[in-house]
Amino acid sequence: MEPRTTAIVNIGILLTGDLRGPIAAADSLLVEDGRIAAIGGVAAGEADRTIDIGGATVGPGLIDSHCHVVLGDFTPRQNTVGFLASYVHGGITQAISAGEIHTPGRPTNREGGKALAVALRHCWDNYRPNGMKVHGGSVVIEPVLTAEDFQEIAAQGVWLAKFGFGQYRDPADGLPQVRAAQAAGIKVMCHSGGASIPGCKPITAEHLLLLRPDVCGHVNGGPTSLDDDDLLTLIHDSDLVLQIVQAGNLRSAIHIVRAVLDSGAEHRVILGSDTPTGTGVMPLGMLKTIAELSSLAGVAPETAWAWASGVTADVYGLESGKIEVGRPADLVASDAPWGSLAGDALGALRRGDIPGISAVIIDGVVRALRSRNTPSAARAVTVTPEIPEPPGSGHV
Repeated sequence: MEPRTTAIVNIGILLTGDLRGPIAAADSLLVEDGRIAAIGGVAAGEADRTIDIGGATVGPGLIDSHCHVVLGDFTPRQNTVGFLASYVHGGITQAISAGEIHTPGRPTNREGGKALAVALRHCWDNYRPNGMKVHGGSVVIEPVLTAEDFQEIAAQGVWLAKFGFGQYRDPADGLPQVRAAQAAGIKVMCHSGGASIPGCKPITAEHLLLLRPDVCGHVNGGPTSLDDDDLLTLIHDSDLVLQIVQAGNLRSAIHIVRAVLDSGAEHRVILGSDTPTGTGVMPLGMLKTIAELSSLAGVAPETAWAWASGVTADVYGLESGKIEVGRPADLVASDAPWGSLAGDALGALRRGDIPGISAVIIDGVVRALRSRNTPSAARAVTVTPEIPEPPGSGHV
């Protein structure tokens, strides 16, 4: 049985996930019934369990805002089982479906498209691989869907949609469906850039400005990016949310981030992996993007971490994603990896090194100790009373 209270102590750096104050002056947390009950002023031994971070860094769990889930912890694109449980070992505690477009035989008719979204929405309510929270059941927007269809599925819990894979001759023709979905309270992520798989079409900056989706998916390319000047137009002439992904174009990602920093538009950036796709399964995809942007694009690593957690939580209205009293205790402890010249996780990210993850906690439950995917953390976490190492932890 999980303890009711947990003291997390000896935190060296506390990342909040909040752009307004991405680092907090606190060295401890109290978790009660899976939620953060106090920040700072917590002593070892005053809770049922104590987790000593050993002076390393604690931040909110990462949110993969562009993950191609299908059904269960399986990806038919790469014929791989267990990839989401492995992503937890990369610090990812939540994933947002970018449309279950890889479903074999995915239906494009009204009845099938709606039924698939509703069924998967509720499947993910009942299945959490290694504790990960998966927000699935993203309806793929098709020309045959009506305003009544979006209202119907929204009433059944569907709140996500993907545009860019429907049977449209011109993406501009999808404007009525995008607006109808948004009117029903459904958040629309739109494909951006060149075509990624057979059947989808390139979507230009002009399309994005017309459609005005809630999120410009993989705006740095999925994997083919938009023109540099078009990207600047999206940054300077709109307030659209810009999603940068690992499986996109790194050059464009750096170009976007530098322009975002120059224009003060940091609150409009979120991160995702855009995996599993042809790029493959990437458990460290989110960490790798944070490291690349921190070391190559001039963004502070605590800001990049917020893009991968709290800003995404704000955009999608999620409870988890920030370290605040009352929010779920979804946490990642990390440090400079053995052999790095850096002294802590943030220093490692500035150098482009992948930090070593020493613990992943979801809703107050320890889901991983000693990530099996990252290098070893320089400072280890200790748990009192001791707990068995979670299945899948450790190095293989």
